[in-house]
Amino acid sequence: MKKVYPDATAALDGVLFDGMTIAAGGFGLCGIPELLLQAIKEAGTKDLTFASNNAGVDDFGIGILLQTRQVKKMLSSYVGENAEFMRQYLAGELEIEFNPQGTLAERMRAGGAGIPGFYTKTGVGTQVAEGKEHKDFDGETYILERGIVADLAIVKAWKADDTGNLIFRKTARNFNPPAAMCGKICVAEVEEIVPRGSLDPDHIHLPGIYVHRLIQGDHEKRIEQRTTRKREDI
Repeated sequence: MKKVYPDATAALDGVLFDGMTIAAGGFGLCGIPELLLQAIKEAGTKDLTFASNNAGVDDFGIGILLQTRQVKKMLSSYVGENAEFMRQYLAGELEIEFNPQGTLAERMRAGGAGIPGFYTKTGVGTQVAEGKEHKDFDGETYILERGIVADLAIVKAWKADDTGNLIFRKTARNFNPPAAMCGKICVAEVEEIVPRGSLDPDHIHLPGIYVHRLIQGDHEKRIEQRTTRKREDI
């Protein structure tokens, strides 16, 4: 089965449709599938629901889809770096379902593992728990969280072979593996595709069984929050 495609547009051909749910990997600007996000923008697919830890910044990551009003709803944990995100939310133009980071990651992983729901203490007694089933275990109260199954997962990895086995580099190994797992179709963009058999099996972070399509491309390495100290006079 062919998994390697020439570019993001080709890899998403026949996959996108209005109103779909997309799980996107990445944390801040690290490990985000920027090429695939740009292709979704150019395709004009709208009324999207995104499950992603955050929404990038105003002109990068999912932020570019917020600018074009292609996103209807976000399932996110952290949204503090995107002014347009906050503007749309406060204006009632964007629906948001806030999730604690660990809960969101586990919801993705659970969906990929065929687990429809799980109980967690995180969020008990807060707005996160409103409207959710509560159950006591060993004298402690837990809330039921549902697993996420997305129509499409888009992720960014460092290396892959042509069967889709993925290796993530350092911090990019964050939400990418669980996001990839929960998609009915998973498209991965990578910096390098190597020959089959050249990856050490012990170093593979996500097996190719989860990955349906692959692209290779150059990626822009941005710094989300540049912090420097004043140079001391010598």
